[in-house]
Formats: sequence, structure tokens, C-alpha cells
Amino acid sequence: MSLLQVKNLVVEFPGRRGTLRALDDISFDIAPGEVLGVVGESGAGKSLTGAAIIGLLEPPGRIASGQVLLEGRRIDNLPADQMRHVRGRKIGAIFQDPLTSLNPLYTVGRQLTETIRAHLPVDAAEARRRAIALLEDTGIPAAAERVDHYPHQFSGGMRQRVVIALALAAEPKLIVADEPTTALDVSIQAQIIQLLKRICRDRGAAVMLITHDMGVIAETCDRVAVMYAGRVAEIGPVHEVINQPAHPYTAGLMAAIPDIEVDRERLNQIDGAMPRLNAIPRGCAYNPRCPRAFERCTEERPELLAAGATRAACWLHDVHAGVAA
Repeated sequence: MSLLQVKNLVVEFPGRRGTLRALDDISFDIAPGEVLGVVGESGAGKSLTGAAIIGLLEPPGRIASGQVLLEGRRIDNLPADQMRHVRGRKIGAIFQDPLTSLNPLYTVGRQLTETIRAHLPVDAAEARRRAIALLEDTGIPAAAERVDHYPHQFSGGMRQRVVIALALAAEPKLIVADEPTTALDVSIQAQIIQLLKRICRDRGAAVMLITHDMGVIAETCDRVAVMYAGRVAEIGPVHEVINQPAHPYTAGLMAAIPDIEVDRERLNQIDGAMPRLNAIPRGCAYNPRCPRAFERCTEERPELLAAGATRAACWLHDVHAGVAA
């Protein structure tokens, strides 16, 4: 059974000039112990999807329709105080900049113990013991001493480990990690990725990993959802999506990644730019940039269709129309 189910999620931003639809009919699920990568260009809707799931949409953004279910229970319509409890206890969040997640006035130990005691029935001594164990689990040396240090006394990579420890404090079932390695150098990135994978394996937690780095996706994820203009363009096992992309947009992303085994002077690129929310074209949103677009692509919007081992929102895979790729 799926741990998280997102069904036909629509997020809108009402404004003076009308309503902008930022997420348009998003559906996917994540199983316990699975790492789902969510990848796409800036503005594709990756972080917004994560914010909608954990109940942190910035006003005036709102979920207009659809459902988010955690362990079969709907959470998108919960009152704020109930959602706050779900967010700490059932869902842990890791953000891009650790400094925005940590209070500079409190020691990391205080922040960890307060989170633990808010969600778990333990006393102060047990909470402190768990806080030290969490810091050790996330690879912070001399955790028993460092638990009493302040965030500014940690390096960027160590701060991100503290944030991961904070996300794990209440033993959540789901971790939403939004660009958790972007601000870190490459060697630290690899350590954080290994840490997330190990936590997933050891604790049976599901991870939704939001990133624009296909290298991180390839290294970490079981499945990947490729987003474009507020929709899922393709979703499937990471190996299949990377090696046999079924959507022309995914194929363009893969072709733009440098290959150390191939000597070429120029990288491939996708011409044009992703459309603004108030100017999304009819039909498939990708059709103005797509080298394989045909008439139907400009008139009808495709749903996710079976495309080998993956599913792609592309009319090339509509077997009933006789144009299967």
C-alpha cells in the first residue's frame, strides 16, 4: 500500500488579474521505504508540490481541488493545528538553506529536544539522549559536546545534518527534502545523499526528494517524476527514465547532461523557455519547444499514458491513435 497518495492536486493563486494555476492535476504516490525524485526546471512546480503536501503553501496560494492522503488518511483539509502535529510527527521536512530551519538563539540540542518532546511521550533526559543519538546517526562527530552548540558554530554541511536530525526527531513516516544538497559542495553533497538513503533503508521512511540535479536523482532515487509547467510530464523507475526517456522533454533534459565518455564541443539544449503561468499554451504545454509535436499536441492536453516501463504525458504514446512511438 502507498504511504503517500497525491490525487489530481490543483494549486491556484488568486490575483487581481485572475487566478493563476500553478499545479495542474498532479497525481503520484510513494511507497514506504521508497525514494521518489521530483525534477524539473525552476518554476516547474517542484517545491510548490512539496509545500502543498506538508501544508506550508504561502498565501494567497491554496489547494483548489484534489487530495493528499497519508497512510490512507486525507491531510490536505486538516485545520492548521492538526496539520502542525502531522507535519512534525508523520512528515519531516528538510529545506535548501539550513539557516532558515534553525533558530540562531537556541542550541541545536534545545531545538531537537523541544521537537522530540512536542511529538513523543518522553521526559527531558530521554529527549536529550535521543537528540545526541540523532546527531551521531547523521554523522556529527563528538555529538555529546556539540549538542550544546549554536547553529552558527557548525559548518554548512554540518548544519544540514542538524536539519536532517531535526526532520527525523519525531520518527516520521515521510520526509520531504527540498533541494537538500544545493547549497553544499560536491563532497558534502555525496555524504548527505548517502545519509538520506541509509535513513530510508534503516527506518523504512519514504523520501520525496525535490531537486533539479539529475546526478542526485540517478544516485539516490528509486523512481522519478519529471515536472514541466505545473504538471507531471513523465514518471517511472529512475533507470528507465534516464536511459530510455519516453517524453521529448525528458529526452531533452537527458541530452543536456555532459557525458565524460563523449567528446563534444557543445552541449545539447532545449530551445525556448518554460511558459509563464498566465501564458500556458493550449494542448501540451511543451508543444512550442517540442521537436516531435504534431497537430493534436496543440489542441488536446495529454494525460499520463503507458510508455514502456514509465508513463508519459505525450500523445506519441497514444496506442489508440496509431501514433505510438
